[in-house]
Amino acid sequence: QVQLVESGGGLVQAGGSLRLSCVVSGNIYIIDALGWYRQAPGKEREVAADISVAGRATYAESVKGRFTISRDSAQNTVYLQMNSLRPEDTAVYYCNAVSYRGRKTTYWGQGTQVTVSS
Repeated sequence: QVQLVESGGGLVQAGGSLRLSCVVSGNIYIIDALGWYRQAPGKEREVAADISVAGRATYAESVKGRFTISRDSAQNTVYLQMNSLRPEDTAVYYCNAVSYRGRKTTYWGQGTQVTVSS
């Protein structure tokens, strides 16, 4: 099993920045990728960014150039630095881990609220 605990959400004005953190614990050696998803009210959950164990990062078009995903292997933590925030970035942000060992298994954190005021 893998446990994910997010922190760092909050209320920020448009144009501001926030950094989300996700501490990963448990059987971390089975993880093949980590990511950040978000779900706005009335919308489906969507990927914002993800990063492979090799360090390759991918981003949704809507966040490219503004968000940066990174990981600290020594701290078992994955970060999402969010700059130039917009009201449309308002959502609950979820940390995600995926394992492809045998069959695909997905793990989720409890989510952290990010609210961007205009």
